[in-house]
This record gives sequence, structure tokens and C-alpha cells, in this order.
Amino acid sequence: MNDFFQSRDCLEFYRSLSFLEPFYFEVRREKEVKASVVGYIQKDGGALKRFLSRRAIINGGPYLAPDATRADLTELLTLCKKGLKGKAIYIESRNFEDYSLWKDVFEEAGFLYEPHYDFQVDATTVEIAETNLGKSRKRDIRTSLREGAEIIDYPDNGQILSYYALLEKLYRNKVKTPLFPAEFFLTLAHQPYGKILLVALEGRIIGGTTLACGRDCVYEWFVCGEDGIYKNIYPSTLATWSGIGYAAGGPWKSFDMMGAGAPGDGGYGVRDFKAKFGGKLVEFGRFRCLLEPGWYRIGKLGVRLMKKLG
Repeated sequence: MNDFFQSRDCLEFYRSLSFLEPFYFEVRREKEVKASVVGYIQKDGGALKRFLSRRAIINGGPYLAPDATRADLTELLTLCKKGLKGKAIYIESRNFEDYSLWKDVFEEAGFLYEPHYDFQVDATTVEIAETNLGKSRKRDIRTSLREGAEIIDYPDNGQILSYYALLEKLYRNKVKTPLFPAEFFLTLAHQPYGKILLVALEGRIIGGTTLACGRDCVYEWFVCGEDGIYKNIYPSTLATWSGIGYAAGGPWKSFDMMGAGAPGDGGYGVRDFKAKFGGKLVEFGRFRCLLEPGWYRIGKLGVRLMKKLG
């Protein structure tokens, strides 16, 4: 996997955004890249919050060549730590594939493992995707379409901004974590590797999904819908299914749902929602390295307080 997030396309996309600071590190042997990493530094809010929220995110996990060695990965992680010191409080690798064989190398370099779930859907063909889809999801999709919901394959900027307003509301009221500015969605939608599919009802945007497309896999970066408002219409379900259908109808073989919570978090609604699309539950986890442990603890307390205050 990692066929988009550790690509040159992804790096250039990050570079095109005004609010992110991208980074790239690599290890070469005899002019060949043996290990590399693409990521970004993100900060949120005003001056104090930006200082306390400085984090370096590696989506997918680092790229490792088939003949990469333990020394290659160790050197890469050392480069990351040195290059990001003073810029980020911590580094987090959000893995979309199995790094268990390399776990001890990460931990020796100061990157501690944290369990985290994901769902990956077989999108080899539309028939396979439909067969694996849960019965309740099939019913919800049929009734949604019957009641007038429709998929918008090529939304204009105004429709994307309407979708963004729904995402903003979701992240403000329920998720309670920072959301990328609208610039992210407007830019990605017009890239050859980006796709935004929206759900509409009588011309009104009621849901949608944001996709990033790699060589073999399509990744669902964001999804939302005004669920529970319209009788017999399930916007979030229809949005995710439109993404799976898009992947299954194209050259891709897999649809990655990009995260489903941590083990033991109890009653995780997002995981329950994603489980019914017929995907395989995987636990590839995350690796986190604290570059500034003191500020990390202070920042974590601050985030908890802000979530409680709403």
C-alpha cells in the first residue's frame, strides 16, 4: 500500500497548500532510494495553540524498498528526528500496512507503537464489493436512491464548499479535532489523483466523501452526511458506498477507510459504521516519537480541556 501518501504526487500536493509545511527524507544506497518518508507539519489556531499543536504526520507509514535493511530504516528515522527537532512536538506515523517485522527498529529509534484499527475493502470488482456489503447497508443504499438522493460525480466549487460546511459542523460538534481549511478540498478536487463525490437531495448537498487515489488503492480521507434528518435517506452510507463503487469500477484493487479507532475505546461509532461495508478489520497501528515530551504532555492536557469546554 502507501501508493499515494508516500508518492511524489502527495509531496507536491502538500507543497501546494498554504497551511501545511511538508517534509521529505530519504536514504539512498548506490543512487537507489531504500527508505523514504513524505509527511507534513500541522499547527492549529492562534499563537499559543499553534505552538502546542505542532505535530509531524506521516500518513501511510514510510516507504521501504523490497531490499531495505534495518540500517536503512534506522537512518531514515534518525534523519526524521533531526530534521523535525524544533519544528514539531511529536512525529506520528499512521500506518496503512503491516510494519510488525520492523517494530523493534522503530522502538529502538524512539518510535513507540500504539494499536489502531483500520478497514480495507476488497475493490477488485464491483461484484465483489457488492457481495461483501452488509445487508443493512444494501437496504440503506437502495432506499436512499429510491427516495431521491443522488451522487454528484463532478461537483463545482460551490457544492464542495457546501460539503465543507457539513464537515466543519461535524468536526466542531462531534469529532472535536481540527479540520483542514477549505483550501485542502478545493485543491484536491482538481488533481488527477483526487476525487470528491457528493450526495445531494433536491439540489441540496447532504453528504460526501473525499478520496485520494494511488496506484492500487483508493483512500477515504474524509466522509460525512446529514444522517437522521431525512426519512429513509442515509447520506454517510451513500457517500462511502459511492467511494467504494468508484474504486471498484476503476483500476484499483482496494479501498482504505483510513482509521477505525483504537482497541478498547468502547462503543466506537465510526468503527461500527465502517464495519458494515464488508471490509477486513486490520490493526497496523501507529508509531509515535516524542521530540519534546514536556510540551507534548502540556499540549495533550490542553486538547482534553478544549474538548470538554466544547
